[in-house]
Amino acid sequence: MQDDSVPFDSKSKRKRDMIALQKIGEILVELPAAQLSKVPLDSALLEAIIAARTLPSHGAKRRQLQYIGRLMRDVEDVTPIQAAIDKFALKSQQGKAKFHQIERWRDKLVAGEDEVMQEFLLQYPQGERQRLRQLVRNAKKKGTPDKVLFQYLKGLIDI
Repeated sequence: MQDDSVPFDSKSKRKRDMIALQKIGEILVELPAAQLSKVPLDSALLEAIIAARTLPSHGAKRRQLQYIGRLMRDVEDVTPIQAAIDKFALKSQQGKAKFHQIERWRDKLVAGEDEVMQEFLLQYPQGERQRLRQLVRNAKKKGTPDKVLFQYLKGLIDI
């Protein structure tokens, strides 16, 4: 007879869960130290992650990642760890989106007419029209994307 009170997980599901935990461990190994310090980890898992960062050989690193996956299975609730990783990924995506937005404005301003500049200044009124006009004019002369214009736009958009 089978006891219905204990949930049954198939071997395939357990293996998928173990692989998912190992993938989380791989992500943790790749995180910068500043971000890793913000993730709630126990000391053994943190030590294993730090050790994995120093391993030069592929085989040793693979074994260490498997060990990290094994330690991850001992963690009672992986949700806070996954939430921290998701938060870092979201910040990264937002940063990339902001960067692309600045690039688009720069390209539109260099390629466009006064209407584009007027539209930009309506959206970002703290910008100085004369300074912006000068930077756009210099970028048009160079014929290449201008870092000074980009930095100026970045300062206005990040505010």
